[in-house]
Amino acid sequence: MFGWLVLLGRDEATKDVEIMVLRHEAALLRRQVTRPKPDRADRAILAALSRLLPPGLRAHRLVRPGTLLAWHRRMVRRRWTYPHQAGRPRMSEEIRELVVRLARENPSWGYRRVQ
Repeated sequence: MFGWLVLLGRDEATKDVEIMVLRHEAALLRRQVTRPKPDRADRAILAALSRLLPPGLRAHRLVRPGTLLAWHRRMVRRRWTYPHQAGRPRMSEEIRELVVRLARENPSWGYRRVQ
């Protein structure tokens, strides 16, 4: 009974947004028999509509704020990756040949002196 009284106090825009979120969640659940796996479009719609809901209603949705943050972190991690370059950069072929020639002509020097 108290829940119905709370519903009467809400404005129409909040009720409309909640209905849209519930309809989208229901459509998502209808499409998938197993555990729901929303695609990018579903995630974007749910994230955008969830922002419009009051904080009390956000906690009880299929998509919680923590889930939205996890999706965002995953998207950023996939989007902003930098090439991982292992080791030192390659030296030019001329320098390599010079070092090999110095080492061959001066076998008693050792690597420290050649360096």
